[in-house]
Formats: sequence, structure tokens, C-alpha cells
Amino acid sequence: MPKVIIADTSCLIVLAKIGELDLLHKVYKRVTITHDVFLEYGAELPFWIEVRQVIDPYRQ
Repeated sequence: MPKVIIADTSCLIVLAKIGELDLLHKVYKRVTITHDVFLEYGAELPFWIEVRQVIDPYRQ
């Protein structure tokens, strides 16, 4: 199992629409999204989805 799972907006929206957003939690326990994904999703997030800032050491 990977250490970090990063989700994009489309998977969050589709799973929420079919009432299965919790599948991500069942499979991965914690999911990380960027602030941009959070804004695009536009709904309240469950406790197990973490919003983190992207840090690219090559572009600093």
C-alpha cells in the first residue's frame, strides 16, 4: 500500500455523487489533496481527507 494517496477533484466528485466517497477511506485510510482541489470540490471534506500545500523544490 502506498504511503501517500493524492486525489484529484474528479474522483472526489464522482464518488460523492454515487454516495461512495467513503471507499477512499476504506481502501487508503488517509487521502491528501491540494488547496486547488479543495476549492474545486467545493464541499465539506471528511476528517480523513487532508489539504496540503504543494511544495516543489525544483521551482523555488
